[in-house]
Amino acid sequence: MLQVKIVPVTAFAQNCSILWDSESKEAILIDAGGEAGKLQQEVAGLGLTVKALWLTHGHLDHAGAVGELARVWQVPVIGPHEDDQFWLDQIQESSARYGFPIPEPVVVDQWLQGGEILKLGEHEFEVRHAPGHTPGHVMFYNAAHGLLWTGDVLFKGSIGRTDFPRGNFDQLMASIQRECFSLPDETQFISGHGPLSTIGYEKQFNPFVAGKAG
Repeated sequence: MLQVKIVPVTAFAQNCSILWDSESKEAILIDAGGEAGKLQQEVAGLGLTVKALWLTHGHLDHAGAVGELARVWQVPVIGPHEDDQFWLDQIQESSARYGFPIPEPVVVDQWLQGGEILKLGEHEFEVRHAPGHTPGHVMFYNAAHGLLWTGDVLFKGSIGRTDFPRGNFDQLMASIQRECFSLPDETQFISGHGPLSTIGYEKQFNPFVAGKAG
């Protein structure tokens, strides 16, 4: 059975997700954004073996602990799309600017294009390329459980910022329509910040996108 635990990290309260298979105890982390020690404690407390670190995009609050954890656990970094290389290249500079601890460099082992199927045990996750917040942003969708990890594309009641370098509002809106609103209304999503929601709820009530589905 697929299990999920959300662990907020950094001053930005970024939702790092620990996913694991309850039988094998094999795990992956989505967006290990900071506080590497805290995440190691969580993983150890759950008795898990981490197999990979997945990234939705290259912003420091999503990738800040990835370099250290990849080294400690000796696991590959998967994602995002290569168009976010420039964000990962400046993660140390960005962290200094925000007064965050300076992270270890992030080296991506597998860039994603969209359309790939990633696996955790028998559980499959479809990669969806969703540019706009950043050009290389990806999302992860598990159809069997109706779960989507949206990163900073879509939030409960809001959408991702597009005022960062190479952000694009029109791209973001197109990504939400194509990659989020094409999924069943009952699909539950875990965003990069804030509470969970469903696709159907956002179609109806999100002031940025409500009534614009289809």
